[in-house]
Amino acid sequence: MALIGAGEFLPGMAAFDRDLLASIDRARPRVVILPTASAPDGEAVFRRWADLGADHFAALGAEVEPVLIRNREEAGDEAAAQAIGEADLVYLSGGKPGHLRRTLDGTRAGGALWAAHQRGAVIAGCSAGAMVLAARQPEFRRGMLPWPLRWKDGLALVDAVAILPHYDAWPEVVVALMALQAPRHVAVLGIDEDTAVIGRDGAWQVHGRARVTVWRGRHRERFRRGDVFRL
Repeated sequence: MALIGAGEFLPGMAAFDRDLLASIDRARPRVVILPTASAPDGEAVFRRWADLGADHFAALGAEVEPVLIRNREEAGDEAAAQAIGEADLVYLSGGKPGHLRRTLDGTRAGGALWAAHQRGAVIAGCSAGAMVLAARQPEFRRGMLPWPLRWKDGLALVDAVAILPHYDAWPEVVVALMALQAPRHVAVLGIDEDTAVIGRDGAWQVHGRARVTVWRGRHRERFRRGDVFRL
């Protein structure tokens, strides 16, 4: 499992993505790009993210297929679910986390994502994609105000965790206020831009240029590239 704060398909994350591909025991890993979270921003934006992902991973030597799921109807498509199910790496890019959750939850594509995770495929989510993979997901009530938040169930591929991406793009007093509203027994991972964590067997390692902030209630810890922590 890879959770990225921001920067998908950009040069700053190329080395990280190359390492993700190298962890797969296949000469040309099969990569599926899911740009679903960007669908509410319009067809041009949606297609641009699909193309960016395809070009980025193809340049790294992968066999890439964008799976163009915009809504729940398309998430029920058998061919889309089959592509997800056969992938070595499924990458959920950014956009609107609520739309992504509603589109995948309880659909054939969402089930294929779970099945891919269970058989050992690499599942990567950036920004909204990372938020949805967690157990709980913050949702703003009005505009972008950090108070009060509603907390929705995510897809829960990562248990007992919530994700705050773009962590260093906000004043920490704001994101701390958000983290402190998390439900009990949920650890909040604040992931900086161009930064990621990779989880294996309960251990998480930081990659990228900046840091990851972990909130457990009022207790805050910082981790930088190469650091390993458990949740």
